[in-house]
Amino acid sequence: MAELHQLGKSGEELAAEYLESKGYRILETNWRKGSLEIDIIAVIGDVLIVVEVKTRSTNFFGEPEEFVTKVKQKTLIRAANLYINENNFDLDTRFDIISILVKGKKFKIHHIEDAFYPTL
Repeated sequence: MAELHQLGKSGEELAAEYLESKGYRILETNWRKGSLEIDIIAVIGDVLIVVEVKTRSTNFFGEPEEFVTKVKQKTLIRAANLYINENNFDLDTRFDIISILVKGKKFKIHHIEDAFYPTL
């Protein structure tokens, strides 16, 4: 279990570095409130970006992004609403997924912008 936790933590660090290299400003990493969590909260231009990071060592069972279920999406939307309200943000909000495959010291990042949209 510790190995999986470390893989996830490494993936989140890689994702934050990737976003910064693309001009994003990281506001929060591993933001938590109660049972709600957002891996990365960033801003680019006038858009608030809520990022779910999925890191895997293999895609044998599917691509990492395929594990962001509808239930997880709803949880992220709830978390984002809470974060936005607590911080009085008035920005457009986008939900992205960063999928990372790690093989030894090599990795492949797939950034999916507008990965899903909040629904009523």
